[in-house]
Amino acid sequence: MIDNRIDYYPTHEHEGIKFRRGHTLPFGATMVANGVNFSVYSSSATSCTLVLFDRGADQPFAEIPFPDEFRIGNVYSMIVFELDYERLEYGYRMDGPFNPAAGHRFNSSVILSDPYAKVISGRDTWLAKPNWDNVYPYRSRLAFEDFDWEHDHPLETPVEDLVIYEMHVRGFTQHPSSKVKNPGTFSAIRAKIPYLKELGINCIELLPIYEFDEWENSRQSPTTGETLVNYWGYSTVNFFSPKAGYAATGKFGMQVDELKTLIKELHKNGIEVMLDVVFNHTAEGDHRGPTISFRGIDNKTYYMLTPEGYYFNFSGTGNTLNCNNPVVRNMVLDCLRYWASEYHIDGFRFDLAAILGRAQDGSPLSNPPLLESLAYDPILAKCKLVAEAWDAGGLYQVGSFPAYGRWAEWNGKYRDNVRKFLKSDPGEVGGMIQRIMGSPDLYHQRGPTASINFITCHDGFSLYDLFAYNEKHNEANGENNNDGANDNNSWNCGWEGETDDPKINFLRHKQIKNALAILMVSQGIPMVLMGDEVGRTQKGNNNTYCQDNELNWFDWSQLDTNADLYNFARNMINFRRQHPVLRSPTHFQYWDSVGSGYPDISFHGTKAWNCDRSPSSRSFAFLLCGDHAKQGIVKDSMVYVAMNMYWNGLHFELPALPPEKKWYLFANTDMPSPADICENGKESLLDNQHEFLVGARSVVVLIGK
Repeated sequence: MIDNRIDYYPTHEHEGIKFRRGHTLPFGATMVANGVNFSVYSSSATSCTLVLFDRGADQPFAEIPFPDEFRIGNVYSMIVFELDYERLEYGYRMDGPFNPAAGHRFNSSVILSDPYAKVISGRDTWLAKPNWDNVYPYRSRLAFEDFDWEHDHPLETPVEDLVIYEMHVRGFTQHPSSKVKNPGTFSAIRAKIPYLKELGINCIELLPIYEFDEWENSRQSPTTGETLVNYWGYSTVNFFSPKAGYAATGKFGMQVDELKTLIKELHKNGIEVMLDVVFNHTAEGDHRGPTISFRGIDNKTYYMLTPEGYYFNFSGTGNTLNCNNPVVRNMVLDCLRYWASEYHIDGFRFDLAAILGRAQDGSPLSNPPLLESLAYDPILAKCKLVAEAWDAGGLYQVGSFPAYGRWAEWNGKYRDNVRKFLKSDPGEVGGMIQRIMGSPDLYHQRGPTASINFITCHDGFSLYDLFAYNEKHNEANGENNNDGANDNNSWNCGWEGETDDPKINFLRHKQIKNALAILMVSQGIPMVLMGDEVGRTQKGNNNTYCQDNELNWFDWSQLDTNADLYNFARNMINFRRQHPVLRSPTHFQYWDSVGSGYPDISFHGTKAWNCDRSPSSRSFAFLLCGDHAKQGIVKDSMVYVAMNMYWNGLHFELPALPPEKKWYLFANTDMPSPADICENGKESLLDNQHEFLVGARSVVVLIGK
């Protein structure tokens, strides 16, 4: 009988609260019979006190020092009985030396959040004014793992079949034009699932949804007068807790269930969920920042410190998490396992992931323990792992990130090559051929699925702005336009910003379509930035991290005003999904391994079978033989793509097809909508089967069937 177990009875009492020795593992707060088990690690604290609050109370109702005999090694644990789980908030006071030169910053006057807390309260409604005098602003709470997942599980979609859509939870539905209930929340995304399905998206990548404080570094814009906030959320308060302010039910503490409901609904509709995770730094910043959790619990363990005790800043935000310390490494593993198992997350994109491969002194490791552990972890075995393979400290590892056969990378070289090619820079054809093939020059041993292909992402210009601005216009951020990247490889098509000139506007739309077409016919995994499919603009701001307004919100009225872009994007994405020859899991072999009479891929120019790769060339074409699709396992049509970024039209000689096949036109970005693209299966037969005039700065897609 459970009631007879001795470990479910108290042995100690303090101020009327009964408790006993706890279990050291797992860390965090865990419900057990009759009580809650609290366990926290600190290598250098001299004592620890558990602080208990009623939900929202100004002052704690109890503070219980851990008896010395409750500490095993460097772990303090106790079971406290007869607590109101649903109303409980808890934290810790850690006593110990305050000696920054030695790496210690203990301060027992500060109540600290639990690094392993599964829910954080205190920022429960987006931009609700906080109580700045709160003695404990980020309060740890319990999560209740009673959600009914029914038959749901991670989808495990083959990685080569993904089309990723990078989105911001709030920005996707906050605009009034979204016409959803509870805009800007997890629940509102559910109303837009039909839109994602129609567009052809089967994976959404969410900008950070771990608990962060939108009020961090808040200030007034000198140009607009608006409040600037921590909008993107790349400043984690707690790694295990979903952002309450992104939940319509956050004010009721139900953010966990609301997020799980969204994930379950997305999975029912065949859409995976990938999280953008930030394990390179925390919201505590450098020595001038607030003490929230890690700094006060064990500063020397959790952060990379110089020999003098200062914070290394490879993240560009003040501190750097000490990820290859075994304790921190275990926390990251525990965290990702938790999200994979309890939230059914399908994959993770790691912000500034090069930091995860640095040693405690900041030097790059040849065999980083954390990256290896993640690659071989049994619980994460089916999760997609994606690295942003650089950091703010200058470590750039695109093509050389320690992958262990598991990691994919944001391919920054794909972005740069395609942008330069689109604006007609010379000398880009050779690089473009590599990018189209899944970058075998970078990922020869790893295959094309190691390459996450993108032209735009949250960080930088939107796709529309890439062809509307030569320069960044970040004045509204209040940093004198000094923030944001200067090397955008953008081209304004002849006019800076908005214009009424129909020729310029047609060219801009054509360039957007060119970009989308190139992205969707490239081997590797395409990623589309939220709103690029409808021409979303940030008015030339390439660093909108602090803008909670229309610069970041998806304007759903653009589905009508830019219907030609949406129609092109939808059909181009679905063309990719209909043609397996565009989604090879392995690199091309450049020869006919299946006896079709054609190599798997061949390159062409204005003359068939003759590709001009010289520095002056700004055009090329390629042919994919559908008999080679998925290494010859499935049959597909022939796909021919011609790209002409020269400023005049060029006649392309078409490769001859087998006698039983004809060339059909699927897309021609030189044509006005709706003649620019066909519905899949409704391609138009070409009158001239031998030659095609590809217009200036245009992409043409043909299929042979």
